[in-house]
Amino acid sequence: MKDIVAREDVNLPALPNTVLPAITELTEALGIPRNVLASQEEIEYAWRDLPRELREIPEYLRGELVARMCVAVSTGLFDGAINYIWNASILQLRQKIRNFGLAVVAQIQQSDFEEKNLLELQDSRLLDLCLKLNIVDEDGFFFLDQCRDVRNNFSAAHPTMGTVNDREFTIFLNRCVRYALADSASPKGVDIGAFISAVKGSKFNDSQRQIWIQRLTETHDAQRQMLINMAHGIYCDPVTAEPARLNSLDICGGLSDRFTASIKSDLINSHSEYVAKGLEDKHTASLQFFEKLGLLGLLNESEQHVVFSRAIDRLWNAHNGMNNFYNEPPFAERLLEVSHQGAIPETIQDHFVQTVVACRIGNGYGVSNAAVSYYNEIIQSFSPREVATLVRSSTNRNSIIGRRIANYGSCRKNLKVVLQLIDLASIPSGVKADYERLVR
Repeated sequence: MKDIVAREDVNLPALPNTVLPAITELTEALGIPRNVLASQEEIEYAWRDLPRELREIPEYLRGELVARMCVAVSTGLFDGAINYIWNASILQLRQKIRNFGLAVVAQIQQSDFEEKNLLELQDSRLLDLCLKLNIVDEDGFFFLDQCRDVRNNFSAAHPTMGTVNDREFTIFLNRCVRYALADSASPKGVDIGAFISAVKGSKFNDSQRQIWIQRLTETHDAQRQMLINMAHGIYCDPVTAEPARLNSLDICGGLSDRFTASIKSDLINSHSEYVAKGLEDKHTASLQFFEKLGLLGLLNESEQHVVFSRAIDRLWNAHNGMNNFYNEPPFAERLLEVSHQGAIPETIQDHFVQTVVACRIGNGYGVSNAAVSYYNEIIQSFSPREVATLVRSSTNRNSIIGRRIANYGSCRKNLKVVLQLIDLASIPSGVKADYERLVR
């Protein structure tokens, strides 16, 4: 959200009593009709509306061209006023491109782009470049392009096709101010070569991480989208060193709350390409990328199944391995993080419930105390379908849960604690009788 900038009113002097009569005297002296110039009413209305538009222009931009525009308006020379404010707008758009970085523009254009190239750009090409760099949005491009046509055909810059009145001039001025002059902020481009070099270098410290996140935040949407997609590609490349993979995650993680629909679409498309081309290493890494950024919900159910299955299996292996009470917590925590990223795919729900509950009630020797809080949080988030799976598994002696509570008193005791974690409203009517029997 842009900061709200307080604008001071611009108090223009009243039109001198000599100006309007002088226009009449001039036309009479030249022997031409008075109506070839703007009427007194048009001049007065245009002059009255000027302060409202001028106050939106930052004070440092109210320079020579704006002053000339005002003088032109005071005498009804709207065609000259159009030319002056258009030139002021073009100068400001050029400055915004300089602020973005001529070297970065050259990288994006894949061609030389120096000050000389900027100055030689025709107005139409300049507007195209501003749209590409997101210096103006699509609305701004549309209205400024219309202004360009008006300036070319109805201003003092060229022989005119006709004249404009005060209202048409005020609309022209409003669009120049709104889309070129009023917003003094401009995005700063990111040097693509420096970005790649930094990401592929040594592991970021906190300061480096914040600097690169800030740079990508300040650039325009299209470049941010391109660089995030590049970071995803670096992460998924099997030859990428681990520090570079972590740097890619650091940057994307710091920007994930700014991911637009276009950025997400790009990431999904890149991920799908790995699948389509059979690039297994890159596909696996891409799954990890989505998982670590909390974006599993963007993937289809079969892709999510793979991620959940891997997390569940790792927890189960730790639970059944040596020193399980000490080794379980990080795997339990990871499964909790994954489960927060969306609904558990139906294809893995049974395995998910059986594993989590079996780990929570223990194996007869006890439970991993450090992992209990993670298990409890997962269980409290069980859907009604998962609750039904838990209850049915507890009454089935052929299930993991059923065998443990049949053989170990500590597991039966822990199961009652587990069942009490569940909100009664989440218990399906079909298993309510079994639930009540189990908690007694």
